[in-house]
This record gives sequence, structure tokens and C-alpha cells, in this order.
Amino acid sequence: MYLWLHQSLAAMEAHTPAMRRAEAQLKTTPPGHAAIALVLGDNQRAGIEASAGGRSDTILLIRADPRTHTISMLSLPRDLRVPVWCPHRAQSLGVTRIDYAFAYCGPAGSLETVEKLTGLRISYLVTVDYHGFKEIVNDIGGIWLDIDRSYYNRNVGTASTDYSNIDLQPGYQLLSGGSALEFVRFRHTDSDFYRQARDQEFLRALKQQLARKFNPLELPKIVSTITHNVEIGGCSSCLGESTVLGYALFALTLPRAHLMQNYIQGATDVYVGGADELTAPPQSIAGSVYDFIHPAVPQAPSPARRHGPSPQPARTTVTVLNGNGVPGAAALAGSLLPRRRYAVQPPPLGAIANAPTMDYGASVVFYDPAKTASRTAAVALAQLVGGATVARLPRDPRLRAVDPGSALVLVVGRSFQGRLGASATRVPAANDSTIGPALASVRRDTTTGASLLGPLARRVPFALETPTVLEADSVPDTLPGDQPVRLYTIAPGRLAVRLVFRTGGNAYWGIEETDFASAPVLASPSLSRSIGGRRFQLYFSGSHLHMVVLLRGTDTYWVVNTLLDALSNKTMLAIAEGLRPLRGP
Repeated sequence: MYLWLHQSLAAMEAHTPAMRRAEAQLKTTPPGHAAIALVLGDNQRAGIEASAGGRSDTILLIRADPRTHTISMLSLPRDLRVPVWCPHRAQSLGVTRIDYAFAYCGPAGSLETVEKLTGLRISYLVTVDYHGFKEIVNDIGGIWLDIDRSYYNRNVGTASTDYSNIDLQPGYQLLSGGSALEFVRFRHTDSDFYRQARDQEFLRALKQQLARKFNPLELPKIVSTITHNVEIGGCSSCLGESTVLGYALFALTLPRAHLMQNYIQGATDVYVGGADELTAPPQSIAGSVYDFIHPAVPQAPSPARRHGPSPQPARTTVTVLNGNGVPGAAALAGSLLPRRRYAVQPPPLGAIANAPTMDYGASVVFYDPAKTASRTAAVALAQLVGGATVARLPRDPRLRAVDPGSALVLVVGRSFQGRLGASATRVPAANDSTIGPALASVRRDTTTGASLLGPLARRVPFALETPTVLEADSVPDTLPGDQPVRLYTIAPGRLAVRLVFRTGGNAYWGIEETDFASAPVLASPSLSRSIGGRRFQLYFSGSHLHMVVLLRGTDTYWVVNTLLDALSNKTMLAIAEGLRPLRGP
């Protein structure tokens, strides 16, 4: 086994001249610290786009942090306009699409451009051939993916159809390597952001499937496929056998909620030279990078006895900052806290009581782990404020500059209702610091779901549940060629029903109903809750609630968020709580 592993790693190490040049730029990661890899995928395709040449179709940063026990991903749109760099050049080659860096200077150009754009130190560089992508999926027996809507194209040579064929219908299903590749690469009727989300959804599903059904006897075949289609550049001493095995075990045992997805926020479309491209202000890129390297992991409240009793408010110092842009919001919260005996401390002399940004939807209580029992105190204050989230005080110098050294820093978000205590905000039964306080955006609708499901009630061996609460702007997906409701075979001898809804922003979310209780996606929920006497399982992606599942015996009813998790956590909960048995005629 050792010899086989040693030979496999040797086969994957940088061997082409282009990768060896890039490898010289990689940075060493100290043991026990977070390491960052840049993953590049090629873009060879059929049709007109085959002439695009060697540009990087996928540009993905992956960060593994053993201290926070997280893996975070940051996708960079290939159409993003940035200064493109080549190594050892004093000036950039100009501002153009980021994927041109690969065309101009190979993987070394992509590495140089991404490092200058993000300010990150990258230790690994991985290039992936998409032919190998298909083989790997087929070698593991296919991959289970949730398809959010209908995807169809038949290439008949016209300008509007001249891209890869695809025919996928909505619902959770087992895909072959070819179908999985069609899904993750598709971007012709939405945007590059959704394509990035499909990339990351695939990686989460692959990780989950390998962890759930790992067969050592199949490993040589899978690794053989990888070695023929993947090339890895690593810093000196970064690709030893023990290091690679350590990363593999770290990824396989990682809880679902600890695998984070991030995107470049604030990007807008621009039209350049007859093509649609993207641009993003520097502060948006910096903010996305900050979120990437400071992942927020939802944590279920721990019993007070595990951390000791919460310190008395009079012994808890709090600094209050405005994070919502509403004049007087921080002053109001700061005036209410002393009435609950908290010791409020203003920012250092001359500093304004403002958070670094004014885009906080949810209030956040930051705690300083160096202060005794500060996390327990943060949970208590978050509950008092009304469901605010709890997080460790980051090293952001902008935030540290307005902190006088308090045990807690309260950043007031838009969700703050101007009150403290039980009446501060409307909170569902499942609320805790993991859910977040952003209010639900829903409407009551008892007819839409029933009209779609009614004709199927006698065609399935399980009872159907109809939604009585929908996201406020959503309608059934009745666009030409799409299916608002689908009955299909999800597994041998098992049926499933999928409802598809489209939001006002043209994002798709759905409700899946099935008696396929062993569906791989149902393994390892983040949290379980009892709401109104019914059992629910919650599945997080980072701090976003991606899926809520109602359990009824072996029957399951899933509310699945959009690819970009556009529905708030409370919206997801409200929809799930609104599921009701479908009544017969």
C-alpha cells in the first residue's frame, strides 16, 4: 500500500514544464495552519466554443483549516475582469477576463493573477482534465445530485443551441459522469455564479458520497484515473504521503455544515467587445476573501454546564457598533443594555461606533475567547437581542480598532427591532444562534401546492404533504419546457415527487417527497428539531440552511434551497413548518 501510494503521488506531482514553473511560486504552509489550493479546470468543448483555446474554465480556491475544522471554497468567475499578471513582470498585461491569465502564461499566470487579486498565499496548484472528471464519477458508481430545475439543450448547429447537449429533469437523482459534467458546466440560461454554485454542489456531494460509501478495494482504480487526469504542484515538503493522507481523512470526516461556499459578491455585468463580462469593486473582492478565510460555522447551543454558568451581566463588558446604517441604532441598543445591567463600554477615544461595513442583515455578538466564559455570555446576549448570531472576534484590524477590549462586541444589524427580551423579534420554535434572525419572507398559499399534487395522490405509495406557505415572490416553474411538478423513480422500487418553484429573481427552490429513506443526502443532518410535535432535520452549508426535512416514519419531505441559498434560514423553516397532509377530494 505504501509503495502504491508513493507511486500514485509521484504520478500526480508536477511534471509538465508549465506546472514546474508555477510550482516554484507556491508558498510553504507551517504545520497545523490553514493551507490554500488553487484548482484550475480546462475548457475544451464542442461547437463554436472549441476555438476558445486553453483558458481556465474553473477557477476555485479551497482552504483547509485544521484549527477551525473547516474547508471553505471561493469561486472566481472566469468572466471577471481583473488585472492579469505573468510571473517576473513588473506590470500587468492589462485588465481583461481572469481566465485569459492561463492562456497568456499557463498555470503560473493564473496563480500570479489570483494571488495579486486576493492577497492570499497559495500552497497548492491543481489542474483537472474534465475527461478524468467523468471517469472518476463513473468509477465510484455515479454521483447523487439534487437538480434544481429542468436543463435541456439539443445542439442543432444554430447560434442559440451551439453548446453541449443536456437533458436533466428536476429532482434528487443518481447521475453518470457525463450527466454530472453537463450539469456543473452549464451556464447558458443563467449566469456564471450559478455555474460556480453547481461546481461547489458537486464537490460537497462527492465528499459526502466518498465518506458514506468508501470502498478501499475500489481505491486503486479511482486513484489510477486521478493520476492520468490531475496534476498537482505543491510547496516543498507539501506532498508527502502522511500529508496527503491527513488531508483525505480531514475532508472525509468533516461535518456537512463545515464545508463552506463563497462567491465574489457585488459583481455586475458589463458588455466588452461584444461579450458579457463581470466587474467587481475592490472592496467587494476584499470582503469575499475575508469571508473565505474567516468561515462562520453554525453551532448548536451547548448546555450552560459545559462552559460553566454565564457570567453576570454586570461583569460583562459590551461595546455596541452600528452595522445597519440606521442612524442611532447602536446608541439605542447601547442605552437599553444598562437596563439589563450590562456594562457598556464606548469605542476608544475618537473612534466612531460603526462596524467596518453597514451590510449586516443579522446582528452579531462577537466574543473574545481570551476573556473567561465570553462565549457563554455571547450566547446569552444573542438571545436577549433576539436571535443574533454568535461568532469569535475576528482579527479584522478595522473591527479591532473600535474595540476597547470588551468581552463582547455587539454589531447591530437590520434585524434589530429596537427592543430587548422575548418580544425583540418574531422567532420560530427552532430558532437558536444557528438559525440567525433574518425574518422570513413568505406568503400564505393553500391552493397552489394542492392543485399540483392532487393528480398524483393515488400514484404514489406514500402520503403527500402540500405546502401552505411559499416564499413571498415564488410561483410554480411553468416556463416553456419546464416541469412545476414531476413524478419519477428515484431508486429501484422507490418513487419521488418534486415541486419546482421560481423566485422573482429567477432562482429555483423545490420540495422533494419520497419514501427513499436511505437517500445519501439525508445522512448526517446538522441539527434535529421538534416543532409542533413533528420531527425536522436541518442541513446547513456554512451558516446557510440549505435543506429542511420533515420526517414521518420512513417518508421524508424536503424543502431544498436555491443553488445560491437565496432563501433565508427562517424562510426555509417557515415553508417546512407549513407542510400539511394533502386532503383527498
